[in-house]
Amino acid sequence: MEISSSAIRRLPDWRGRLFAYVEEVARKPFTWGHHDCALFAAGAVEAMTGHDIAAPFRARYKTLPGGMRLLKRKGSRDHAEYAASIFEEIHPSHAQVGDLAAIDDDGHIALGVVQGARIYVLRPEARGIGTVELLHAARAFRVPFATT
Repeated sequence: MEISSSAIRRLPDWRGRLFAYVEEVARKPFTWGHHDCALFAAGAVEAMTGHDIAAPFRARYKTLPGGMRLLKRKGSRDHAEYAASIFEEIHPSHAQVGDLAAIDDDGHIALGVVQGARIYVLRPEARGIGTVELLHAARAFRVPFATT
């Protein structure tokens, strides 16, 4: 199933929906295939837009290598490339609240959700959400707004 950002737009109440989602998962433990960095970011997209861009991946892997194999079978090198296949890539300095950002986390790509000058992220060794500075983003992806 090919997903295109032309079908994905933020809902009018996206800010409240994003806030509620972050509050809901704030203390949820990191679990590959259920609540990892890529699925956290995809969950934020679903909260804001109603579209689950990670439906083909949820609960289908238990390790990072397993998730990467699944992404490769779907035609993407990693989860940042998958995000780039759906959303417009922008310079990280142009990222706004609710956009996605990719950071290098000890040689691995991690996806997070932009929240102003910081990025909400998950880490395997920690419980819950942390933040890093937006300046650490290597890539960013615009989650489109509805046109009025």
